[in-house]
Amino acid sequence: MATTAPVPFDVKLMNFTATLVFVSFALVLLAAGAWWVLRQPFFPIAGLKVDGEVTHNNAVTLRANVAPQLAGNFFTVDLARARSAFESVPWVRKAVVRREFPNRLRATLTEHVPVAHWGDETASKMVNGFGEVFEANTAEVDDDLPRLDGPIEQAGQVLGMYRLLAPLFKPYDLAVEELGLSSRGSWHVLLDNGATVELGRGRSEEVVVRTERFLRTVKQVAAQYGRTVASVEGADLRHNEGYALRMRGVTTVVNDPKKK
Repeated sequence: MATTAPVPFDVKLMNFTATLVFVSFALVLLAAGAWWVLRQPFFPIAGLKVDGEVTHNNAVTLRANVAPQLAGNFFTVDLARARSAFESVPWVRKAVVRREFPNRLRATLTEHVPVAHWGDETASKMVNGFGEVFEANTAEVDDDLPRLDGPIEQAGQVLGMYRLLAPLFKPYDLAVEELGLSSRGSWHVLLDNGATVELGRGRSEEVVVRTERFLRTVKQVAAQYGRTVASVEGADLRHNEGYALRMRGVTTVVNDPKKK
């Protein structure tokens, strides 16, 4: 009776290695072929849909500006680059771009919502509700927005201070038109009656306390000189336990009759 001799281990190992090499090579060829196919103009991007908040932008204009910056087909287009292209458009704060099978891209946009102007009146910068400064056509927004200023990296802090101070003046029929933070950390406001108030430096709590003390007493101080709060031209709160006040038609300078 014939018997089959067992296959030596080295032969088995050689056969297994040969099979593994063959399979690996086949997979590489298959992947390369698939990649080549995907990079061919067989899958062009047939459409670019824009949705979300586009109050200040026209979807047609957005597509016209962004489409030339898109390279590749449906499978190879760089979505990160597409997102950056959308976010470079004025008013666009955030863009989410995704593929939509079989041949479209969809961009969902979030626009900046301005809460204040930023910088001097010649600038075209604004601040959104997150304290982010962005470039925009200021002619498209309400002129009643306040104006904030300061080191641009502290825009969020300036906006936060405005949100603390504005409600303090409102009960006195006063509104903060401008709020600024100097490079040395000193705050000042311009009110809608034209008065400039120097608030000084310190933590937000300290500035709020000084402001509240000023507002509680300024009406009585002005009344002592026969004036109202509307007569206040300026105030300096950078004094310990008090403030300096400047009012229209009132002077504290007394001429010495002995001097000629």
